[in-house]
Amino acid sequence: MRPARRPGQLLALILAAQFMALLDVFIVNVAAPTIGTELDASGAGLQLVVAGYGISYAVLLITGARLGDRLGHRRVHLAGIALFTAASLACGLSQGTGQLIAFRLVQGAGAAVMIPQVLSLIQRNFVGEARVRALGAYSAVLATGAAAGQVAGGVLVNADLFGTSWRPVFLVNVPIGIALLVVGARVLPKDRLDEPERARGLDLPGLVLLGGAVSLLTVPLVLGQEQDWPLWSWLSLASSAVLFTAFVAYEARLAARGGAPLIAPRVLRIPGMGRAIVRILLVMGVNAGFLFTLTLHFQGGLGHSALRAGLTFAPTAAVFGAIGLTWRRWPRRVQGALIPAGFALAAVSVAAVGLVLRDGGDGGFWLYVAFAGVGAGLALGFSPTLTGALATVRQEDAADASGLLATVTQLGQLIGVATFGTLFLNRLESAGALAGAQGSADALLVCAYALAAAAAVGAVSGLVRARR
Repeated sequence: MRPARRPGQLLALILAAQFMALLDVFIVNVAAPTIGTELDASGAGLQLVVAGYGISYAVLLITGARLGDRLGHRRVHLAGIALFTAASLACGLSQGTGQLIAFRLVQGAGAAVMIPQVLSLIQRNFVGEARVRALGAYSAVLATGAAAGQVAGGVLVNADLFGTSWRPVFLVNVPIGIALLVVGARVLPKDRLDEPERARGLDLPGLVLLGGAVSLLTVPLVLGQEQDWPLWSWLSLASSAVLFTAFVAYEARLAARGGAPLIAPRVLRIPGMGRAIVRILLVMGVNAGFLFTLTLHFQGGLGHSALRAGLTFAPTAAVFGAIGLTWRRWPRRVQGALIPAGFALAAVSVAAVGLVLRDGGDGGFWLYVAFAGVGAGLALGFSPTLTGALATVRQEDAADASGLLATVTQLGQLIGVATFGTLFLNRLESAGALAGAQGSADALLVCAYALAAAAAVGAVSGLVRARR
């Protein structure tokens, strides 16, 4: 691939695609209660509408990165945008929960083809400080896309354009996707593939093993609570562990034979990559679980409109985005402490959110202070971690590293929604007669403590590194 002649336009284009895909993860959170009412969806059905996108997205991300190597990042990125746009149209026209879940799976597949090319294009077209700045912008987009999705979802659902209710949260992607296709055909650098890149296989057995493992993990997390945790859900969770083990063993044997595994072992051996995977998984899990459970509480427990619920998350997005873009300019002497401090701040702030809402009220001024703390803490946990993990990646490993970290990012979001969403719904069901504002607040407080514990794990991992 020839370097981009207009790197600024290239970065704006690919980050716009990243923003669109991420927006669609979270825009559905705010619309979920309205979708549930109009389509008569169960709690598990709503979780599948949210998480179904993430299941196919997470399973196919690494293969999407490999396709970019084989067929060209420009060509594959544009194909992913086209599939994502078509699936968004189908989602917006869905007439039932089953249809919506099916098209969300297709939409996730389109994102999985489109998004790995973003990090690969950054790795291949930016070097040195330019790459660091590009990765900072990428981190900021991840944060602002999450909260912007909440806000945009609230605006679109509240507007009820032409009586279409929740449907514009999907249909809004159609004109954006068409515009990205037109501009991308002009701005994306032409593909120039080397023979080693073309020769790398897609590792279909590895894809099947990974897809099965992820599905067996997430489906019982989503459906188990509503069905009172039947035997099949526990068997499924146990089977997922078996398949993950089989996947790791198969990938190792394939690499030893000189094959092309989904995840090249040398990428996992990049200094700090393992620790980065854990931290990114924790940040994304906490972020997604926080947004999903708070949305259910604001709209279901407190009866807030979709617009008000969405706007409540604005401080989180603003602070996350600002820190993601500026942390590199902070004094060098504090850089080493940013990650553990960020996780610790996130843990305290998430717990504070649960505490200020525990009486069933709206939290007042201190809720927004706590929200800003969550945004700051998660940004400090994520942005330096991502930049450090990719700083030393060689160009030939760009696709594998990009696919791996994008998969971890999406898996974290998926597990966060499934795990903490299930915990919230389970506690809400247990509240029985307390159902309403107070019952929802009690369920949220339990979730807040669980989210804080997950963030604390990230803080400890950072402290261990600092002592070494």
